[in-house]
Amino acid sequence: MRMGGFPLYVLGGVWLTLAVALGSLAVALVLGFLGAAAKLSGRRILVVPANIYTTVVRGVPELVLMLLVFYGGQIAINRLAAELGYDGAIDVNPLAAGVITLGFIFGAYLTETFRGAILAVPSGQSEAALALGMRRRTLWRRIVIPQMLRLALPSLTNNWLVLTKATALVSVIGLSDMMYRAKQAGAASHAAFAYFLIAAAVYLMITTVSLIGLRALEKHLESGVRRVGL
Repeated sequence: MRMGGFPLYVLGGVWLTLAVALGSLAVALVLGFLGAAAKLSGRRILVVPANIYTTVVRGVPELVLMLLVFYGGQIAINRLAAELGYDGAIDVNPLAAGVITLGFIFGAYLTETFRGAILAVPSGQSEAALALGMRRRTLWRRIVIPQMLRLALPSLTNNWLVLTKATALVSVIGLSDMMYRAKQAGAASHAAFAYFLIAAAVYLMITTVSLIGLRALEKHLESGVRRVGL
């Protein structure tokens, strides 16, 4: 590869970085909502696993979990396939492993975010809706979830920014994202600092644009909301 082509090579990994971030966010949103619902269910059979999930995931480094899922998952899948009579080797897709692992990690953080936001919704509104005959499914869809999303958005914004930066971890499992390409370009050109600086600038641009957009969304959702002082 020509020296002049290295910057474009690094930037070519931006789309994969964004794909990992967005895919992981989708997984995290689902796990976060399910985890919050489990914690608030009051059922021990759901509360205990949800508490273990959030405690363990938030206490183990993201890099360690990434490697455990990628290598450990691959070992487990191949052993299961062997037990079922399959003789070939099964390789875990690095993209799927990266998305699932990051989504699993940040799902634990969003569990607490959504749980706190749901608890912040005035209980009187739900009680009044149920007293008027509203079904619980309709109650959640029309009253609880819209307010929960508004209340959770500041924390969700912060988690998205951290998640976007954490996508750099997928480079350790061989996924050709922006950081992986930056390391390759730096090693080949003996100018690692320059290419890591390019990657840093792109991450900064992504997070800045995201922050501007999410702040605008937060302001839009806050419009028409009347705050009562104590």
